Amino acid sequence: MKAYKGEVSNLPPDKSIAHRAALIGAIAEGVTEISNFSGGFDNQSTLGVLRDCGIDITQEIVTGPHGHPARQVVIRSSGLWGFTRPAKELMCNNSGSTMRMLAGMLAAQPFESTLVGDSSLMRRPMRRVADPLRLMGAEVTLSAEETAPVVVRGTRDLRPISYELPVPSAQVKSLVAFAALHADGESRVIETLPSRNHTELMLGLEVEEFSDGRRAVVIPGRKTIPAKPFLVPADPSAACFIIALGLLCPDSEILIRDVCLNPTRAEYIDLLVESGADVMIENRRTSGGEAVGDVLVRYSPSMSPLRISDPGTVANIIDEIPMLAVLSACATGEFELHNAFELRGKESDRISAVTGNLGRLGFSCEEFPDGFSITGRGRIPGGRIAVESYHDHRIAMSFAVAARALDADVDIAGEEVIGVSFPNFFDIIGALEA
Repeated sequence: MKAYKGEVSNLPPDKSIAHRAALIGAIAEGVTEISNFSGGFDNQSTLGVLRDCGIDITQEIVTGPHGHPARQVVIRSSGLWGFTRPAKELMCNNSGSTMRMLAGMLAAQPFESTLVGDSSLMRRPMRRVADPLRLMGAEVTLSAEETAPVVVRGTRDLRPISYELPVPSAQVKSLVAFAALHADGESRVIETLPSRNHTELMLGLEVEEFSDGRRAVVIPGRKTIPAKPFLVPADPSAACFIIALGLLCPDSEILIRDVCLNPTRAEYIDLLVESGADVMIENRRTSGGEAVGDVLVRYSPSMSPLRISDPGTVANIIDEIPMLAVLSACATGEFELHNAFELRGKESDRISAVTGNLGRLGFSCEEFPDGFSITGRGRIPGGRIAVESYHDHRIAMSFAVAARALDADVDIAGEEVIGVSFPNFFDIIGALEA
């Protein structure tokens, strides 16, 4: 089994922050410069649909802070109503973030637009998009199955709203906020459990805290948003795969630079440390309102099984759960998850995808409606083992790490989907091979 050693300073830029930086730039007044933008398919989809809506966007490759090539994006906009009617359907490809958050902005534009995606995105639930926008006065039409295409007939007369999120969702919180910025009055988005808070940080929105644990994001309507620069840190969700590789492979030691450590994004690191993983944070600092640091990870043969059920924790680590499950299974033979029904509506049904693939690798798994358990590992089948990506980048990367941790010959069908979020995934792993 190979060891993985070295430094990673070219992790993909944070996908969530990059989406929001581009969307905010599209409604800000002036010139927005975004440094270290992502070249992944999802973030490029956001730029593509914004261009189709008439937003002036340029992009070039420059030298980044560690000497690696980096993308610099410049967006020029006249402000809140700078969109023009698109001449065609807006293709979001595999990016649910693009489709959902852009719908909030389109709800305020005085024309009809249609949001579509690839076969995976066209199956994902979209009623959560339509409900608040309809309450604000926009017309939103979905398929009979309440999926895309999402047809938005916008209006400049959006009503302000006080909206309590039915489930924790940073995407829905953001789409309501983006719509509410155009409304005639002050709006609030109320959440009973915290979700990632990049939108409110990047827009400088007020947040009210209540004694019962709820919080409300306060959105002023029709206030000019001045353009400002954004620097996108490294994606903690991408870091999770490299961290898992270091923890699982003997004699490994990896330093990952400039990782976003926003508490709503990096809680999985706390869980790993509590389970006995050798993970340390160095050079903590703040950049653009976000906590950032360097993550040092070493091989950890004595971890305890991960057992996750707290709804708030599940919401904060929802993207990392496939890798955490595979990590715990490979390290200990055990894992347990509850209160994660949301996983069934991601790019794939991630509950079935993880358990199905782990079963092919010899693990004993049991599915629940809202989670699953892994209760042991048998003998790894001989020969080449076929697993599925299910057209899901996080599933593909999780099992690419598993193959190396188990020293197994694994063929991942559709692994090219990794380019959605982590185009240089295999390049980084190859460079770390000792």
